[in-house]
Amino acid sequence: MRAPHLILGIGELLWDMPAHAPQGTLGGAPANFTVMAGRLGNHAAILSRIGRDELGREAIERLNPLPVDVGALQIDAARATGRVTVDLQYREPRYTIHRPVAWDNMELSDEWVRLAERADAICFGSLAQRSEQSRQTIQSLAAQTGSACIRVFDVNLRPPFYSEEIIEESLELATVAKMNEAEAPLILDLLGLAAAEPGVAESRFESTPALRFAAERLLEEFPGLQLVAITRGSHGSLLVTREEWNEHPGFPITVGDAIGAGDAFTAALTHYLLRGASLATLNEAGNRWGGWVASQKGAMPELPEQVREGIAAEIEGAE
Repeated sequence: MRAPHLILGIGELLWDMPAHAPQGTLGGAPANFTVMAGRLGNHAAILSRIGRDELGREAIERLNPLPVDVGALQIDAARATGRVTVDLQYREPRYTIHRPVAWDNMELSDEWVRLAERADAICFGSLAQRSEQSRQTIQSLAAQTGSACIRVFDVNLRPPFYSEEIIEESLELATVAKMNEAEAPLILDLLGLAAAEPGVAESRFESTPALRFAAERLLEEFPGLQLVAITRGSHGSLLVTREEWNEHPGFPITVGDAIGAGDAFTAALTHYLLRGASLATLNEAGNRWGGWVASQKGAMPELPEQVREGIAAEIEGAE
């Protein structure tokens, strides 16, 4: 039997804390990604940094029962575990991403470099690069991976924690770029690229030509990129390479809270990409798993074995 693929998720590990509630929800895009990658049968390791505090201890307790490797987590004696305060104002959520916190101080350790050198895939985002320290660590680690490693840049635009420089440097390192339909034109605008082909009307959901053009511009601008994935919420997703493209309409679901759905999509995409799957299968897998997480509460919901097997069978049956 072949050994499981080694997949790394590097970046923020944090707690979403409701402003007027005592308990929070563990998350952070790289952590959500890594948990799902582990649930799909990979050796998935979280590379992040937590505080020597109660929230840090609770994070490890929450992750320990899950199929994810937490052995490489760094402990920061001076900074607190990451938190995001969620406050409802006029029924709309407002997020305060606290800083500085432990994941702003990630260090390029020998242990992390050894993992990167063996990794089959690594996923990193833009939010965790808001500090110079963690930015250098993330980019150096991605550069340490082998030539066959799938390097996924999962765009996560959270103002004011991104810049043209961060986006450009990350895209230069990546072989796969994943973003949502709202982020695609923002990225092109940020990089000074045309946001749409002349004569193509833009809209969030209906304009597949505009999104496809955005993906093609990124592939043209960044030679190392091999695939651009654009998610469209309940309207599915679009995958584009230099040779072909594939669109998926998504699946009708009853939404729980949709937290972590995009991260599940990215994990499923990576899992099947490592197995040489077609674009149609990648899209099917991403939407199946993203839809399932969106139908649950929280980014790391309980996953019964029969549900996992059922979704895997549906993906296989769609090939």
